[in-house]
Amino acid sequence: MARWCYRHRLVVLLLWVGALFGLGFSASTAGTNYANVFSLPDTDSKSAYDLMEKAFPNTSGDTDTVVWKVDDGSVRDQAVRDRIRPALDEIAKMPGVGAVTSPYGAQGAAQISQDGTIAYAQVTFVKRANEVPKGLVEDVVDTAHGAERAGLQVELGGQAIQRVQEPPQGLSETVGIVAAAVVLFLAFGSFFAMMLPIAIAVFGVGMGLFATQLLSHTTDVPDIAPLLASLIGLGVGIDYALFIVTRHRRGILRGLDPEESAVTALNTSGRAVLFAGGTVCIALAGMLVTRLRFLDGVVIGTSLTVVLSVLAATTLLPALLGFLGPRVLSRRQRRRLADQGPEPEHASGLAARWSTGVQKRPRRTAALALVFMAVLAVPVLSLRLGATDQGNDDSSTTTRKAYDLLAEGFGPGFNGPLQVVTEGGGTSTLVKGLQDTPGVARVAALPPARGVTVIQVVPTTSPQSVATDRLIDRLRDDVIPAAGAQAHVGGVTAVSKDFASVTGDRLPLFIATIIGLGFLLLLVAFRSLVVPLTAALMNLIAAAASFGVLVAIFQWGWGLELLGLGKEGPINAFLPVIMLSLLFGLSMDYQVFLVSRMHEEWVHTRDNARAVRVGLAETSRVINSAALIMVCVFMAFVLSGDSGAAMAGVGLAAAVALDAFVLRTALVPAAMHLLGNSNWWLPGWLEKRLPHLAVEPGEEAAVPVAEVRADGGPASAVHGFVRTTEGDPVEGAAVTLLSAGGRQLDRVVSLADGSYIVSVPAPGTYLLAATAASYGSRARHVVVGQGPLVYDVELAEGEVDAVN
Repeated sequence: MARWCYRHRLVVLLLWVGALFGLGFSASTAGTNYANVFSLPDTDSKSAYDLMEKAFPNTSGDTDTVVWKVDDGSVRDQAVRDRIRPALDEIAKMPGVGAVTSPYGAQGAAQISQDGTIAYAQVTFVKRANEVPKGLVEDVVDTAHGAERAGLQVELGGQAIQRVQEPPQGLSETVGIVAAAVVLFLAFGSFFAMMLPIAIAVFGVGMGLFATQLLSHTTDVPDIAPLLASLIGLGVGIDYALFIVTRHRRGILRGLDPEESAVTALNTSGRAVLFAGGTVCIALAGMLVTRLRFLDGVVIGTSLTVVLSVLAATTLLPALLGFLGPRVLSRRQRRRLADQGPEPEHASGLAARWSTGVQKRPRRTAALALVFMAVLAVPVLSLRLGATDQGNDDSSTTTRKAYDLLAEGFGPGFNGPLQVVTEGGGTSTLVKGLQDTPGVARVAALPPARGVTVIQVVPTTSPQSVATDRLIDRLRDDVIPAAGAQAHVGGVTAVSKDFASVTGDRLPLFIATIIGLGFLLLLVAFRSLVVPLTAALMNLIAAAASFGVLVAIFQWGWGLELLGLGKEGPINAFLPVIMLSLLFGLSMDYQVFLVSRMHEEWVHTRDNARAVRVGLAETSRVINSAALIMVCVFMAFVLSGDSGAAMAGVGLAAAVALDAFVLRTALVPAAMHLLGNSNWWLPGWLEKRLPHLAVEPGEEAAVPVAEVRADGGPASAVHGFVRTTEGDPVEGAAVTLLSAGGRQLDRVVSLADGSYIVSVPAPGTYLLAATAASYGSRARHVVVGQGPLVYDVELAEGEVDAVN
């Protein structure tokens, strides 16, 4: 497939461009129909909501608030009325505004604070918040703010108001792409190579978002789904292309024709991309076991974007590589290739030195990494799930100011009232019990409608307070049963509490599901029990540490002002499920890319220490570059204006950084060195029953049987000397001859003068590997003809060779 896409590159490019523009035109014509459906079956707040919907079926429009405060005097003063009334009357006449409830009306006394300095009016739109035209909301905001004067402060709150103070759509994506482009240019040194991963991400995310927008007309998709889909799509799209382009560039530098290099890159790194994309989708699909309808649309949007990003990386990317040819290298690299010829097949520099250092000190490296991750994970012990509201907005926003004014004038609980909903009459005993309950500030029973009575209960504490959660439990467990009533506690605060409880209860099953599925995938891919067990443990460590960082920032408030993310509060209840899905998927990506390179080397040499050393040396730089790009993309979502997306962005940025820079670069290779050959252990009975799913390309046949001598003796030999770069003989170096498929044919130890000789069964291409304890290692493909081959080996300290 890669070769076909490379040779028919114009056709492939036109198909992708046509698909992108076709989907974009369809999506723009159809518009959006995102819907936030918090359906929590078998919960008390859901029962309350059902009763309220029966009593008030036509209250679907969004209700927002205009709040004003005077520094001196009272809001009842005529001068204040003359400023506020005309503004409210003008807002009421705007098309799309259903009603405005003013405190200056006949029943508006309750909308003025006891000290008379703060009042509010309610603006009810005819549509839901996400459907209200942005222009209308901006007109409401401008009209209300136009009534301000010295000594009179006017602020606005509500979901529709919050939408207009968000940054322009696409700002966070643009910032993330620009940051990723800078990292890519520094990594590649080539403008064309830099543009390849960006182009793949744009195609994958663009088509994913357009498709998600169209699907919002057929199923419930929350408005946070496209944000999360673009967040994960940009990250994986750029990363997947980065892995393939890096392998392709390495192939050209080592002398391969551009077409062969592209085919080889897709046949190696491309397989890992397919496998990694599958693990991300499986991790995302694990959200379905929570049975939270709100997350179904998130699974659809993010999974679809990942699939399209993988498809772009495996079909569009080879076509683009065909257009570029050798220009995927920088000018300097092309000149050096022309002047000096292909580069040797070894890894050197910082990555090789680090890999050798990990091999020499695996216990110390593992211990330091574990201690560091454990310290970061400590805050997770105080994790509290809940919901953020406008009280968590930045202090400079009008929604946060309105929230604070309402709390100041009417009490902290006014921003999150509870609704006790009962069907039938006889509510006096219940009302009396509610009024006598500690923690209740005010109780007001609304007139019955369709046999349903709604009792408004204002707590003395804020919606995010632990005391408010305890009050809800007290009402449900003690107060309502004591009154002999059949009532349910609802409202936004109660829904948030129930959502957090349901999520917490189902979280263990969810974690077990995604860990189990990931374990099975790695078991089949790497034919090992230890590798998937190590991956599962590392994923749990990464999750604990990243949530520790999240708690310290968003719940404890460390660095919130620096990030401009408002006020501390509980962690969004839906975030653990979404974040763990993305984290486990991305962690599995890095595990697959790291271990697949190790496994490739293990298959060829059967030397665990060498396999781990080479795998780390060859992949650590690209994994760290990919992680740095991910961190830039995720951190850019702090600019999205959505608190949920900002929280997810910071959490995922921390998770990816810790996973790549600490776990995959230090702890995983150190643990694999300590475990030795048992990394690749698999019981024989299980090996026979497992299906075959190769992450690496299939092995070539070793040597045709017909070419082996009839008497079973060696057809030839390879002999020579093992020396240092200074020419000194190396005694005791292990020299191994392997078939092209990785089967060991002969193994000897060099003598005091450094000489060695290994037997060759027949003419052909073989792998000759040499390693010594005090030096690095070297492996070369050698071609043996009819006679013996003389081949000298040089070993240099700190150098790590690679087999490709």
